[in-house]
Amino acid sequence: MKKLLKILGSVIFIALFGWVVYYLYNQSKKDPVIYETETAEVTNIIKKTVATGSVVPRKEIEIKPQESGIITQIYVEAGDNVKKGDLIAKVQIIPEMIQVNNAEAQLKRAEISYKNAKVEFKRKKDLFDNGVIPESEFLEEQLRYETAEADKLAAENNLQLIKEGVTSNSKSQTNTLIRSTITGMVLDVPIKEGNSVIKSNTFNDGTTIAVVADMGKMVFEGKVDETEVGKIRQGMDLLLSIGAIEDEQYEATLESIAPKGVEENGAIQFEIKAAVTLKEGQFIRAGYSATADIVLDRRDSVLAVKEKLITFSNDSAFVEVETDEQVFEKRLITTGLSDGIKIEVKEGLDEEDKVKVPEG
Repeated sequence: MKKLLKILGSVIFIALFGWVVYYLYNQSKKDPVIYETETAEVTNIIKKTVATGSVVPRKEIEIKPQESGIITQIYVEAGDNVKKGDLIAKVQIIPEMIQVNNAEAQLKRAEISYKNAKVEFKRKKDLFDNGVIPESEFLEEQLRYETAEADKLAAENNLQLIKEGVTSNSKSQTNTLIRSTITGMVLDVPIKEGNSVIKSNTFNDGTTIAVVADMGKMVFEGKVDETEVGKIRQGMDLLLSIGAIEDEQYEATLESIAPKGVEENGAIQFEIKAAVTLKEGQFIRAGYSATADIVLDRRDSVLAVKEKLITFSNDSAFVEVETDEQVFEKRLITTGLSDGIKIEVKEGLDEEDKVKVPEG
């Protein structure tokens, strides 16, 4: 039995030894690793940050009524171009009964005063013509009469103004006709004929009749992260890309940077504004979302390599340069500006040098 176990153990040992030899032989037959190489190139390095936002008109005005009432007619629709003073809508005034009642009572009192003053003035005039009273007394009575007449006219105008929104003496200056206060394009008409509207007062902003904007002067409003805001300044050039308009870019100039940031999703964002330069014939709709590339720094026509080819150690940067076929040496280089993909090489590398591409 022992003899059989020894023979079995010997067979297992020989088989295991043979497998090890076969494995090592196959491993030695594997092809050697061939490393790829790349060369440096002369290119432009641009470091930029991106701001997201939207393009809006610089001047956008909400047209509101001067009197409360009901819209009887609308003269424009969204997309129409209007000039300053053009009609937007017409309002029929619905007066409050208390105001009407008070105005009617005031007119009644004024008419009574005027009637009495007229009678007294006529009597004093006859006396003055006959030399019974002095001129001073007559002139005093004449003044009272003219004052009563003016009060009566004012009361009539006041009642007419409350009821109709216009007086007979000022037909062109009526609060019932809503006019545009600027020249531009009508962006929105949020009301319809028959809608009730209210004027702006202490407790209410008033009903918006229409929104008018100057579409020839557009601005980009966006936000920049706090880590980038210290790198930008007023006057920088921006390049706008609008998602809704393909294959078209717009130039802009940074005008303002908010002095105070706002927290959004755990990060502090600073609002920026930039004036958009529109070429002749270009048109941008209000509210388009856009992204702006802000150039922070750039190097033109410099030697650069891909950043993935460089090994960074402490404050030093190294690359592996091929000295012979698949033979590499580690070389110290001096780097400059990086755009996140390519990095400027100031010293230590030539244009014809082949740099090893690291595995993985």
